[in-house]
Amino acid sequence: MTAAAPTARAGATPGPDRPAVARPARRRRWHRLVIPFGLVATLIVTSLVTRAVDRADPGSPGYLSPVQTGEHGGSRLAEALRERGVTVQRETDYTKALLATRAGPATLFVPAPGQLHPDVVGALNGLPANTRLVLVDPSRPVLSRVGLPLTRAERRWAARAVGPQTDGRPCPLPELETVRRAAVERQRYASDAPTVDLCFSAGVARLAGSSETVVVGADDPFRNDRIDEHDNRPLAVGLLGVRGRVIWLDLRRPVPGPGGNTPAEQPGSDGPGDDDGAGDDGRSDGGDGTPDAPTNADGSSGRGDRDRSSADRPDRDTPNPLWDAFPLWFWALLTQLVLVLLLAALWRARRLGPPAPEPLPVTVRSAETVLGRAQLYRRAGARGPAARTLRAATLTRVLPRLNLPADAPPDRVAAAVAARTGEGPGPTEELLYGGDPATDQELLDLARALDRITRTVAEAPPGTDPTEGGPR
Repeated sequence: MTAAAPTARAGATPGPDRPAVARPARRRRWHRLVIPFGLVATLIVTSLVTRAVDRADPGSPGYLSPVQTGEHGGSRLAEALRERGVTVQRETDYTKALLATRAGPATLFVPAPGQLHPDVVGALNGLPANTRLVLVDPSRPVLSRVGLPLTRAERRWAARAVGPQTDGRPCPLPELETVRRAAVERQRYASDAPTVDLCFSAGVARLAGSSETVVVGADDPFRNDRIDEHDNRPLAVGLLGVRGRVIWLDLRRPVPGPGGNTPAEQPGSDGPGDDDGAGDDGRSDGGDGTPDAPTNADGSSGRGDRDRSSADRPDRDTPNPLWDAFPLWFWALLTQLVLVLLLAALWRARRLGPPAPEPLPVTVRSAETVLGRAQLYRRAGARGPAARTLRAATLTRVLPRLNLPADAPPDRVAAAVAARTGEGPGPTEELLYGGDPATDQELLDLARALDRITRTVAEAPPGTDPTEGGPR
């Protein structure tokens, strides 16, 4: 009994050092968790900021404007067109731009079709003959309401410079014969219509006819900061200068619908709709030269209404809205993030399977081993496993002294131990097979009681053979 107290006191001496041992472990775990996530978050934020700075906003003032000299303006393209003798007519009003197309052959350049209200986009479906419409990266609703048999296919993070071929077929546009590579493949297009020509890896699409439409999937060839890269300048000049006159729609604000409060928008709904019906024979979906239906009072044609109604039907093969809710770069970054997390988990993962026994490289004193293991139990708050370990060690020492097998029932073991210690079988069974201690003090009391049982049983009565009574 005298030796048990110093043992307990020795086990309790590391108590004041508990905070000093636990804090470094928490810091290490915190760093292991934060550093990988911090690196990934920094990479994502840097990529997003870089892309946001470099990407032009079609809704910002001066976007691809012929008088804007900034990076995202189009003054250098307008100057290149004038050097070739092409007349550049800047229009900031949607109605005046449509009326200007009736003065003769022209190219109507719409660099920001997303700024047009869906109810007035249909007026582009009835341009006069010998007019070319050039749209820069139009959305799905714009393609549908203009009546173009095109669908938006894959979209890239940024524009890529490609050659004029598409699936091995050369580009049939003669004005682009000198273009070898141009950065137009950001948004790709697909079509099954025979009147649609795809160029530059489907980044440029043309719908042929008496009045034709050209769709470009990127704005890089028209921007001041990208026009001199690759063959962007010859491509932009070739697409816009083929008619000798460019009507440049430079919108300073979004164009509202015909029901808007601004009076200037009302004439625009009537003007283009008066004589647009017969001038769109080459712009029908099939390209067969059949004229379109008469236009409505708001400037939209009957065919545009049919396209709108057919696009709104639920039985159309529409893409998953979840994919359209986020751009492709988001899914690419999400995939990379998942791969990085998996690699980090594999890198930091522990060895699978049970621990393999290995010989110690050095001899460790038993007291140090016991103390280190006790500190690990205390740091983890594992009172239950520590109590079970103490009870298992006590039974390992006591059962051979009592000539009992290892699988002896608890009541038999408790009765045999109680006969040696002089205590009742109930309290003895509670000590050897009871529940987990709730506090450190209960664990300490349990350790003292088990140590007392071990020492008492080990002291066999005089004249008793410990080998009697059964196998050891």
